[in-house]
Amino acid sequence: MKRYCLDTSAYSNFKRGRPRIVKLLAQAEWLVLPSIVVGELWAGFLKGNRPLENQDELLDFLAHPMVHETPANREVAIAYAEIIETLRVAGTPLPSNDIWIAATAATSGSTVITYDAHFKAIFRVASLILDPSER
Repeated sequence: MKRYCLDTSAYSNFKRGRPRIVKLLAQAEWLVLPSIVVGELWAGFLKGNRPLENQDELLDFLAHPMVHETPANREVAIAYAEIIETLRVAGTPLPSNDIWIAATAATSGSTVITYDAHFKAIFRVASLILDPSER
């Protein structure tokens, strides 16, 4: 079963129509969109020129039966803490929101799809890091 967890860069590139991410999502059987990503996207929408259109598109995406918005519950919070500690010991701090996204993926059994290479440092989750130069 192809279970994917989207980070903000993956959703944004999907909306831009990048062929690789569009193909991956078309083949997916289950998608997680962490509430953290929803917050990052919404914040970006508020700064942009099309906030209402972007918000409506996101709400339509979230309404798809294959898409599951996942909040940070206790299980995710514990995974977050464990990932933070592993990264601290390794001396590889990462952006906090990306760790929340990874924790959500870890607890949902999904692979993170991202364009951010630093997800390689999080060994607890599988990540599919896409090349931003791909068209």
